[in-house]
Amino acid sequence: MKTAVTTSAVKRAAARYKKIVEWSDEDKCFIGLCPGLFYGGCHGKIEAGVRAQLQTIVEEWVTTLISDGKPLPAGTANRKINGKVQ
Repeated sequence: MKTAVTTSAVKRAAARYKKIVEWSDEDKCFIGLCPGLFYGGCHGKIEAGVRAQLQTIVEEWVTTLISDGKPLPAGTANRKINGKVQ
């Protein structure tokens, strides 16, 4: 059963997750990741665009999980991330 989700609830929940945007010399673009919430990410040539795209993806994941009644993974905003992409 789908649960109604408010924008403010999604934004609050999304703020619990560390979002990383960094330059990749190998890929010659910025890479956006959100470890702890999902694998993969997004990429692009403009850092601000990748940040915006990553925020949208995080909010979409949170919305889907809440709507489907699934628990959100533990937040990562204040935890150290090992930096290894799996």
